[in-house]
Amino acid sequence: MADHLLEIRDLSVTFHTVRGPVKAVRNVSWHLDRGDVLAILGESGSGKSVSASAVMDLIDCPPGEIAAGRILFEGRDLLTMPRDERRKINGKRIAMIFQDPLSHLNPVYTVGWQIEETMVIHGTPRAEAKSVTVELLRKVGIPDPAGAADKYPHQFSGGQRQRIMIAMALALRPDVLIADEPTTALDVTVQAQILALLEQLQHETGMGLLIITHDLGVVAEIADRVVVMNAGEIVEQGTVSEVYHHPQHPYTKKLIAAAPGQGAMSEGVAATEPLLRIVDVSKRYGGFEALKGVSFDLMPGETVAIVGESGSGKSTTAKVLLRLEEPSGGQAFYRGRDLFALTSRELFEMRRDIQMVFQDPTQSLNPRMSVYSLISEAWVIHPDILPKARWRARVAELLEQVGLLPEHMHRYPHQFSGGQRQ
Repeated sequence: MADHLLEIRDLSVTFHTVRGPVKAVRNVSWHLDRGDVLAILGESGSGKSVSASAVMDLIDCPPGEIAAGRILFEGRDLLTMPRDERRKINGKRIAMIFQDPLSHLNPVYTVGWQIEETMVIHGTPRAEAKSVTVELLRKVGIPDPAGAADKYPHQFSGGQRQRIMIAMALALRPDVLIADEPTTALDVTVQAQILALLEQLQHETGMGLLIITHDLGVVAEIADRVVVMNAGEIVEQGTVSEVYHHPQHPYTKKLIAAAPGQGAMSEGVAATEPLLRIVDVSKRYGGFEALKGVSFDLMPGETVAIVGESGSGKSTTAKVLLRLEEPSGGQAFYRGRDLFALTSRELFEMRRDIQMVFQDPTQSLNPRMSVYSLISEAWVIHPDILPKARWRARVAELLEQVGLLPEHMHRYPHQFSGGQRQ
C-alpha cells in the first residue's frame, strides 16, 4: 500500500524561452495524505502553481517540460502512466479549482450543463447528472439550485462563481482537490465563507485538500501543514504552528513579518489642504442607489482604505472619481479642481495624475500586446511625457521597481502568474 495519497518527489519544471531555459520549480518534494489539508505558500512566481499544474498535467509542452522527478498517486507514478489512464484520474480522482472562475467557466453554456458534462464525460447518464448537479449546487450554498442550473456564469457574483467551480470539481467525488488561490479575488466576508465551505466538504468526504496561496491568513485558517516556496524551491515545511511560531528560514521570517497587522499604526500626515476631497457623492442605477452621501479626504502622502463587502459601493466610488461612471450627485476636488465639472479634454489631461489598478489583470491587459507595448502605450497617448529613445530603458526601470526583470518586457500576459500580471 502507498505511504501517501499524493506525493511529489524531486520535481523540477523548466520553461524553454527565446532567452534560454527558466527553472520554475527545482527539486521540490512534498506529500498529501487522505483527510489532510496541505498549503503551499509563496509569492507570485515562486513556483507554487506550477507544481500543482504538473500534478494535473497542465504544463504547456512546449515551452514547459517536467525535467525530473516523480508524481505518485496511491504509489503509482503519473508521469509514466499511459495517457488514457492518466486522463481518467485527472478530474475524477484528482480535481482542481482555479483562481479566476470566470476564465474557467464557458460563457455560452449554463452552469448546470457544464457541471453535468463533467459527469457525462466520465460515464454518468445525463438524467442522473442533472439531479446530482442540483444537489451539488445546493451543497455549495447556491440559492434556488434548480433555477441556478439554468443560468450563465455572468449572472452570478464572484463568490457564487467560485462555489460553482467547487461544485464542478466535486461532481466526481475526487480523492484530492487542488485549490489554486481560491479566494484571491473575493472580499473578506466571501473569502471566509469559501474557506469554511472547503473545510466542511473536506471533513465530509475525507479527501486530501491542497491549497495554493500567497495569503498567510488562509494558511492559518484551514491548513494542517504548510510548504513555503521561494524562487522555485522549498525553503521550509512543517505544521502550521511550527512554521508560523518558529520559522527557520530567513525568507519565511520575512514573509511572516510582512503580514498585515505586524507593523505600527501610522501617525497620520500633517497637511493643511487635501489632495483629494469627496463631498456627498451619490450614484444611482435606475431606482437602485449604489452610493449615498459618500464624503472623505485624502491628504498628500496618505493612504486611505475603503473597506466593504461585495456590492457595498467601494469599487463604484473609485470608478466615479475617475469618471468611468458618471456621478448622480456630489463633488470631487483634486487639488482644488472639481473632477465632475471637467470637460472631456480636461479630463483626458487629468487622468495623467489619477490612475487606477483594476481587480482582474487578465481582463485589463490586451493578450495580443507585449509587456513593452502595454507599458509604453501611455507615452503613445501622451507623447510629451518621455522621448521615444528612452522608452525601452524606462520600461526596464519600471519592471524592476515592481520585482520583475527587464527581459520580461518581451513577454505576453499569459506567460506570467496572476500576481506577476498585477
